[in-house]
Amino acid sequence: MKGYWIVNVTITDAENYPQYLAADAVAFEKYEAKFLIRGGQYSAVEGPARERHVVIEFDSYQTALDCYNSPEYQKAAKLRQKFADSEVLILEGAP
Repeated sequence: MKGYWIVNVTITDAENYPQYLAADAVAFEKYEAKFLIRGGQYSAVEGPARERHVVIEFDSYQTALDCYNSPEYQKAAKLRQKFADSEVLILEGAP
């Protein structure tokens, strides 16, 4: 089954956030990530929501975990954590 990241982000340093986007591309290319949602219009119909939402598809749940735990992504994650507040969920897709 496919694996997915769901990331909800509030950018706190818009000037420097592009550094994260440049760094994460290395890991996403290596693990053949496919962006299904990257920003865009949304409606928070129940509960609070962050300003940016991302859904990324991977070939498997294990690949999604491997990407997150890779040295390439962990380097990028430190930038994201510096320039934004966020939650990252890694999920297995439905059969």
